[in-house]
Amino acid sequence: MSSAQYYPFQALNNSCGDLVQRTRGFLRGPRHTGSRIYLYDKFDSIGNLYSDESDEEQIEQPLPKAKYITIPCTPTVYAADPFDATEDAGTLRKAMKGFGTDEKAIIEVLARRGIVQRLEISQAYKTSFGKDLINDLKSELGGKFEDVILALMTPLPQFYAKELHDAISGIGTDEEAIIEILCTLSNYGIKTIAEFYEQLYGVSLESDLKGDTSGAFKRLCVSLVQGNRDENNGVDEGAAAADAQALFEAGEGQWGTDESIFNQILVTRSYQQLRAVFEVYESIAGHSIEDAVKREFSGAIEEGFKAIVRCVRSKVQYFAKRLHNSMAGLGTNDKTLIRIVVSRSEIDLGDIKEAFQEMYGKSLESWIKGDTSGDYKRALLAISGYV
Repeated sequence: MSSAQYYPFQALNNSCGDLVQRTRGFLRGPRHTGSRIYLYDKFDSIGNLYSDESDEEQIEQPLPKAKYITIPCTPTVYAADPFDATEDAGTLRKAMKGFGTDEKAIIEVLARRGIVQRLEISQAYKTSFGKDLINDLKSELGGKFEDVILALMTPLPQFYAKELHDAISGIGTDEEAIIEILCTLSNYGIKTIAEFYEQLYGVSLESDLKGDTSGAFKRLCVSLVQGNRDENNGVDEGAAAADAQALFEAGEGQWGTDESIFNQILVTRSYQQLRAVFEVYESIAGHSIEDAVKREFSGAIEEGFKAIVRCVRSKVQYFAKRLHNSMAGLGTNDKTLIRIVVSRSEIDLGDIKEAFQEMYGKSLESWIKGDTSGDYKRALLAISGYV
């Protein structure tokens, strides 16, 4: 795959500056070492969140602040302070020049800088040495270690677009990857990824999803990719009771299951509203909405609905479970492991680590050490804040 597909803004706009500027619109939280508070940005959130007005560089057309709330969470990768892009570029050049490659030096630089800083390093590298950093990394590295480093160099919108394309265009369809991405992002995030997907691959994300999925799961994917979930705050108790009754009657309250009712409610209601719906549902049915989904559905549509429910309950627990599943049993789902570790590292991987420990009684560190090796392992541990 060409570096343009990992670094598409450079190819599309012919300007790393444009890429840096747009990326800052997606990573709105504190960019200084040591902060334990990250303000979810409107790209990542599903739950109505907004950046701090004190941030110097605002999005060109911010959404109304009243629609957003702030949630404290813990990244594992922070922007370096102090930071010198030219110095870091020189360190990387030295690590790849001549015979052999200093993988440890590459990890030390790229796993300990924020994505905006990595893009600035890439620009400084080209300015100083007349060479493309992505191309040099691809020529010097290999295997899963290369995959991790290239993922680090790819801003989230492009990274997710590529992951979705891989999930759709590979042998078979990776429904779990599609579910993970589409079920955990805000309206803005989904629409942004869809925009970049079409720019990169010349076809709409919706069209590709329709062509590669079928039945109820196809309808769920099409609904999600519209990015039309209610993102207002507050709970309407009366509406929650009505939705809970509608879900019960569409499933356990009749012969057969009306999947469209589940689709409509789970895709369009806000997370706050869905929590209220689930509480009322349990009082009606005598068991959780998760149990109802398991009883009424199977296959990809079951997994899709369960993912939405789990994210409504706790997004960090959802990702902790995904990480555990990627390493449990025979073999490792490296693509899932890399995607979650890299994509959540500047958002809430610290919280996901804590949830992992609580849920499975062992640290994420111990699982990574037991399931990976070499520079690949060292990179994942560095990104996860263990070394």
